[in-house]
Amino acid sequence: MSKEFLDAFADLRKEKNLSEEEVIGAIKDSIENAYKKNYGASNVRVEVDMTEGNVSVFMGLEVVEEVMDDMTEISLEDAKEIYDGYELGDIVEYEIDPKDFNRIAAQGAKQVFVQKNREAERINSYNEYIEKKGTIVTGKVERINNGTMLISLGRTEGRVPASEQVKTESFKPGDRIKVYVMDVKKENKGPQVLLSRSHPGLVRGLFELEIPEIADGTVEIMGTAREAGSRTKIAVHSNDPNVDPVGACVGNRGARVQNIADELFGEKIDIIVWDEDPAVLISNVLRPAIVEGVYINEEEKSATAVVPEQQLSLAIGREGQNVRLAAKVSGWKIDIKSHGQLEEMGFAFDEYEDSDVTPDEAAVEEEVAVSEESEVENADA
Repeated sequence: MSKEFLDAFADLRKEKNLSEEEVIGAIKDSIENAYKKNYGASNVRVEVDMTEGNVSVFMGLEVVEEVMDDMTEISLEDAKEIYDGYELGDIVEYEIDPKDFNRIAAQGAKQVFVQKNREAERINSYNEYIEKKGTIVTGKVERINNGTMLISLGRTEGRVPASEQVKTESFKPGDRIKVYVMDVKKENKGPQVLLSRSHPGLVRGLFELEIPEIADGTVEIMGTAREAGSRTKIAVHSNDPNVDPVGACVGNRGARVQNIADELFGEKIDIIVWDEDPAVLISNVLRPAIVEGVYINEEEKSATAVVPEQQLSLAIGREGQNVRLAAKVSGWKIDIKSHGQLEEMGFAFDEYEDSDVTPDEAAVEEEVAVSEESEVENADA
């Protein structure tokens, strides 16, 4: 085998991102299989020296009394002419000149290599994307087939099924979009990469990309709840007392969170301060509503939040969205009542831990104003 031929293999190795071991293994397998198929040889060993460009092929013949197949056997008499120490059952190995390949054998070697190469590509591609599971990648919309978006990710194609798309978003072939890698599965044709635009992980990933304090661990995302296309609540905590977690996420004049909202086609984002005290946490996650008190049931991990009568609809949200997201992001089952409603229901106040919450009303009012302003801007857009 010529040095030029091996150089071609080496170039292919670089092009396909294969290791030298994978290339050598493919060459060995291809030559062995070609000899076995075309010459009926069963004992074939191949050695490859990529540095010198040398390929050595060795045929093994079993020492027998009477030869029935001269491609696999050698007589004891002939074996002893090579080396007197051979006995029945031994394997006599001798080198074959690879130039003896006929055209069919060479073609067979090529086919095996191509197969090995494709298999290695599939494995490499799977390994590449399994490491990206749970992260965000950028791809290009190739086509839309029966509601499923097919996304080009370079050497691999991913898919966004209709169930993982957002109704308020619209893409066309050629658009570049960010998607969340939900799962990667091995298939015969290559890895199947399942992508999403509606998963809460997409929002989390966008915050990690956009907010340096989250990327370096100064600010930590403690919880995320999302109703794709409408609203997301994300709870953050600062590991540095000198860093305001909400301020870091919002950015100067809201630039950071606005970039994220733009990527999500104007989806509203509530950024909440995480607190280990469940009463304070529940008060925070129910914003922009003002919470007067929280009754905690640790055993059931449930809470009853008390809000002013005029704040009930704000705390619950349209079609229950605010309290539903608040429960998801906090991990607590939350019931919202006014104090009067609880009394009418005969609420057993003494059975619950009474945690009065004194909200920063100025901060809440500012948040309500920002929220309302954002909604007006989105409506105008």
